[in-house]
Amino acid sequence: MTTHKLTLAYTEFDGTSQLDADDILLLQEAWKSCDSAYAPYSNFHVGASLRLANGLVFIGNNQENAAYPSGICAERVAVFSASAVQPGVAIQTIAVVAKTEVFNLATPVTPCGACRQVLAEYEMLAGKPIRILLQGNSEKIWLLDGISNLLPLMFQGADLKK
Repeated sequence: MTTHKLTLAYTEFDGTSQLDADDILLLQEAWKSCDSAYAPYSNFHVGASLRLANGLVFIGNNQENAAYPSGICAERVAVFSASAVQPGVAIQTIAVVAKTEVFNLATPVTPCGACRQVLAEYEMLAGKPIRILLQGNSEKIWLLDGISNLLPLMFQGADLKK
């Protein structure tokens, strides 16, 4: 028997003062998108914005439905929108923010498992890590370099090949 240990890494900021202008803009766009999320059932509003390698920015927000499985997360709205309009262009950075008045988000919100897997797929297609910015109700911001810091031992398309 062999035991293996995984290590995850992220950088924590106490606000935007240490971020560059591009990252600040992505967070601002994510917050704007968060404000227009359709979340009448959970009151949990999530916004996302991403920058492609060609500089274009795409946004997304969560879209709920009375039949919960029919909704979609902000991250996937942004990623699928970018891929539909700019197929094959790598995602450089994605910002994900969330707010709610139902409870306190003392730490940044992280993507759900489905969104992590989608980000992993697009990261593998590009062949380079996606930078991930996360923020919740507080000023605290987390920066992760690559989806492996959120989804270790991820399922990969290469696993499906003979």
